[in-house]
Amino acid sequence: MTTPHDAVVLAGGAAQRLGGADKPGVRVGGRALLDRVLAACRGAGRTVVVGDSRPTVHPVRWTREDPPGGGPLAALDAGVRAGVGGTGADVLLVLSADLPFLDEDTVHRLLGALADTPDAEAALLFDAGGRDQPLVAAYRVAPLRRELARIAEERGTLAGGPLRRLTGALRLTRVAAGPLASFDCDTWEDIATARARIREHGTVLDEWITAVKDELGIELDVDTGVLLDLARDAAHGVARPAAPLTTFLVGYAAARAAGESGEGGPEAVAEAARKAAALAQRWAAEQDEAG
Repeated sequence: MTTPHDAVVLAGGAAQRLGGADKPGVRVGGRALLDRVLAACRGAGRTVVVGDSRPTVHPVRWTREDPPGGGPLAALDAGVRAGVGGTGADVLLVLSADLPFLDEDTVHRLLGALADTPDAEAALLFDAGGRDQPLVAAYRVAPLRRELARIAEERGTLAGGPLRRLTGALRLTRVAAGPLASFDCDTWEDIATARARIREHGTVLDEWITAVKDELGIELDVDTGVLLDLARDAAHGVARPAAPLTTFLVGYAAARAAGESGEGGPEAVAEAARKAAALAQRWAAEQDEAG
């Protein structure tokens, strides 16, 4: 079971290395960087985004740091003040909005590491170079508030303050990043690299399915292998245009079954796909007999 938590996503900054472009809105795989990060933290009880308001796939609260552009400490403090913890969660997930390959598995690993280390006040991701990533981390809310207040008192302001002033005062546990989990997009070269990676043969289908589900507001895990097998059977046993039409009808049938029974999900899709595949095989068998 995932630890109850809220989330703050930092989506401000001048993006100087992108020529001042709206970095959270830059698209990778057809999805804004911000939306990709929000998908990874969709399990949060409440999500606050610190940055300029914009349409997003997942519902969030918006706030801005004071002053705008005041840096990550000021932005984090603004996120904490904007109602984080109101759900009763004592853990806060903190993420930057420029992580195209962040996934729910990494989020769960951070939350799990913090839960498994009672003395720790934060769980930080560290990259292949051994560098801590304080904006890919899970923090306990009470120590986080304590240290933000201390830094503000000592410096007179949080604006322009370095994140190491925060993490250096907390008891930490660390989680090793996966191959791409900590990859961030600071330059147009980084953006181009990210866009090329998602089109690699081994990942493009998963990326596309995830993008479609986000665009349509679907939170459904299905066996894509079953649907691909069905499409193949329909294309080979009936005709090529039958493949997309059949998979559409399977989805429609699964949705109707869920509406009628109140139950659905992957099981309904699998059952509809099984029936359609059996029909396609019977259709092909008749052609074989005729031949």
